[in-house]
Amino acid sequence: MVETTVPGLVFVAIYTVKRDIHIAAIAALGLSVVLGVARLVGKDTLKHAFSGVFGVAFGAVFAMMSGDAKNFYLPGMLYSLGLAVAYIVTSLVGYPLLGLILGPVFKENLSWRTRNPGRKAAYTKASWAWGLILLAKSAILFPLYWWGDATQLGWVKVALGIPPMLLSVYLTWIFLAKAPPPIDVFAELEAAEAAEREKQEAEEAAKAGKVVEPLLAEWADQVVDGARAEPADRQRPRP
Repeated sequence: MVETTVPGLVFVAIYTVKRDIHIAAIAALGLSVVLGVARLVGKDTLKHAFSGVFGVAFGAVFAMMSGDAKNFYLPGMLYSLGLAVAYIVTSLVGYPLLGLILGPVFKENLSWRTRNPGRKAAYTKASWAWGLILLAKSAILFPLYWWGDATQLGWVKVALGIPPMLLSVYLTWIFLAKAPPPIDVFAELEAAEAAEREKQEAEEAAKAGKVVEPLLAEWADQVVDGARAEPADRQRPRP
């Protein structure tokens, strides 16, 4: 949330004072790079470290090339709108996006679709919440982009950065807290693999037993025959 909000705050603050797109865009991009490097120092993944940097860089370049400060926010606005549509469409077709995202995190993959209807319902409700909240955010920002000025758009976008996301996260937590626990398909897979290994070991042991048993029986017969032959050898007169 910090990485998506603070660079925009820096941009609109500097632009409000200086009215210079280049200075504001470079300052916002520089701050985004610093935040990305801080993530790398904290041994975060490269994806998480630079995902925010790429978004800010795209907006900064777009704003400088077009000469319109409002275009600094346009890529993020389009992304939010596209994400809202994705949440709603995937919920309608029975593959709620939040389930696709969180399924691997909770080690359940797609088991919630067919084996855990309570969790599917929770993921669907949460995806609808994310989609509608992002649509409401877009419904506020796009009219400002078309008819407002860059300063108005910037301050409103900053104000709508964290609260809608916190509301979405809270509703997701509410829905999932009331849902059945996830099915750990990874644990099931490991158990199945362990059972298969035990089965193979038992079969190999059985095969080995089938080979050894005739040998033992033959050896036992030889011992018995030898024991029977020994008294006869003793009774035979010596020359």
